[in-house]
Amino acid sequence: MLHHLMASIPDQILAAPANNNDQLRTDQLADWLRQIFGPLFLVIVSIVAIFFLFTREITRFVQFIVLAVAIGVVFYVPNIIETTAKAIAKALGVNLT
Repeated sequence: MLHHLMASIPDQILAAPANNNDQLRTDQLADWLRQIFGPLFLVIVSIVAIFFLFTREITRFVQFIVLAVAIGVVFYVPNIIETTAKAIAKALGVNLT
């Protein structure tokens, strides 16, 4: 029965590649991650910031905003992930050629 079910699924849905020349492409991975996690990050930051303001925990609010800005730079500054990865690799002595 499972064989009949699998045979009825179109080839586009199956995980098998259409050609042997297909390669895994990660060149747009950072952009894809920014598109998914960027808006989610803003929603979470907004909810937590409002919570800290309503509970009048100003010190925690300021700490949270500083941390959120630092993390937000990673999501919204173009090429920051690639630049940071290259800098870390260079600092560790990895040859980038």
